[in-house]
Amino acid sequence: MAFSAVRRWWLVACLGGLLAMAGCTRMDLAYRNLDVLIPWTLDDYLDMNREQKAWFEERLADHLRWHCQTQLPGYLPWLDRLRNLAMAQQVSDEELQALTREGEQAAEEVARQITPSAVELLQGLNEDQVRSLREALAQDIAKRRKELVTPALAEQVQTRANNMHKRLLPWLGELHADQDAAILRWSQQLGDHNSVALANREQWQQALLAALAQRSQPAFEGQIAQLLQHRQTLWSDAYRADRTRAQAAARRLTAELLQLSDAGQRQRFVEQLDTLRGRFATLRCLKKQ
Repeated sequence: MAFSAVRRWWLVACLGGLLAMAGCTRMDLAYRNLDVLIPWTLDDYLDMNREQKAWFEERLADHLRWHCQTQLPGYLPWLDRLRNLAMAQQVSDEELQALTREGEQAAEEVARQITPSAVELLQGLNEDQVRSLREALAQDIAKRRKELVTPALAEQVQTRANNMHKRLLPWLGELHADQDAAILRWSQQLGDHNSVALANREQWQQALLAALAQRSQPAFEGQIAQLLQHRQTLWSDAYRADRTRAQAAARRLTAELLQLSDAGQRQRFVEQLDTLRGRFATLRCLKKQ
């Protein structure tokens, strides 16, 4: 399976999984951050010339190869742990916090790995490309604000619950009424999360643009390292508190959904995990150890 196909497939799969907001973070963050930590899919935000695209594809392939050979082997036993938790139907908050910490550590490792490449790529942008990036990022924020923040809070809550319901269907099949009720409670607990999260995203983007304005200066490498490796230093107090609440709500939802699951749902989830494990275990890069 090609690296790009694995990356796309895993992102879709993990977002739809039972532990989409907690357990799946380890692999989701690791793959997702290869693409969007900068955001890494810069071709979505600016037009790279032929030379830059060739360099980008080669460097991305190197990073994905590194990730598959050095990071993925640890995910296979991790998937086995997740499988056991699902079968047990019980998971503690401590176990979920451990999974979350593993996800954060995976993202940090990816960030450290790609920082030199990010610095080199961003330093080579010309003024027109930086201008295009600024415009694209502004459009990104405007689109997200219209879709996620402008609707009334009650509509945001219902949309969030509906989206989670849809993401869980491939993994659990049809949900019971009490499971849908748990999802709605989770969405209500997040409250104005969309607004706070969007403000944090915009703040990060503005910090990136400010750094790009000084990309010829010696301090640029350190600025990009902070943006990629130490994002938490840029968080506002409001976002930090919201993130803590959101993570706690996600853990509660995960535990409740597992507790409410029936034998058929758990079997379906385990089968999905087994399929996922099989896909990763057969990657050629894993066999080149």
